[in-house]
Amino acid sequence: MRNLDLTALRSFVAIVETGGVTRAAGVLNLTQSAVSMQIQRLEESLDLKLLERSGRRVVLSPAGEQLLSYARRMVMLNDEIIDKLTDKGVEGSVSLGVPHDIVYPVVSKVLQQFRAQFPNVQVDLRASFTRELQDGLTLGEYDLILTTEEGLMPQGETLSRARMSWTGAEGGTIWRQRPLKLGFSQRCMFRPLVQKVLDREGIEWVMAMETDSDRTIEATIGADLAICVAIEGTEPPHMVPIQHGGALPKLPVSLINMYGAQQAQSPVDSALAELLRQGYADLKSGGRVGTTVLREVG
Repeated sequence: MRNLDLTALRSFVAIVETGGVTRAAGVLNLTQSAVSMQIQRLEESLDLKLLERSGRRVVLSPAGEQLLSYARRMVMLNDEIIDKLTDKGVEGSVSLGVPHDIVYPVVSKVLQQFRAQFPNVQVDLRASFTRELQDGLTLGEYDLILTTEEGLMPQGETLSRARMSWTGAEGGTIWRQRPLKLGFSQRCMFRPLVQKVLDREGIEWVMAMETDSDRTIEATIGADLAICVAIEGTEPPHMVPIQHGGALPKLPVSLINMYGAQQAQSPVDSALAELLRQGYADLKSGGRVGTTVLREVG
């Protein structure tokens, strides 16, 4: 059984990425002759020519091009194993802002996966209202934020599209009464939208309370004293979609957007952004979130 020399593979990747043996030697803190010898041994072990000279440049042979992606993956996997098993991985922090109503189910699962990959990185998760999250990102208070919106602002990306659903207490009947009793925080993005829909349909409504406390709203709705709306699939355990049979108007689609990923300042920020993308992709496809990383209504 033949085994590839990982040190030689690392030198091979360094030559390709730096553009030459001399520069690779500087990056690897080795002599030029040591790097050349490693490449020679690698070529001998494979019985293939990996690098060719074109004037003063070193270029990949067809076999070298084929090896490159494998070499990068092997070096990356080696480094990942060392980081995880020796607990000497990446350190630092990342700040993520999320509306209260979408912490579950995706974000919590994604953060579990992120912690497994980056055990030494501190995650500062803050739940707030979409407008405040957008302001905080502008002020540099967050590295990444998720929002619930009808549209998409510049430099953002949409992770999920889902219809909003009328939500109330399990077995509740308050939704049958008129005027319709609503439970929304004063700063909820969905509040004016729902009011507009009800006004358009000629359905009388009243706000059952005026509060910015999500816990108060949850308790009120859970006690069947009011109803609200939620993005389908994000309802908390004690609240369920209302099976109203058309008695309540159809609600529009809401977007879950991410901002900050395009301006990511570190690989850690980018890694968290990619886990969030994958988490919502898994949810959309019906798979388990993270199979490979509070509450405001709106």
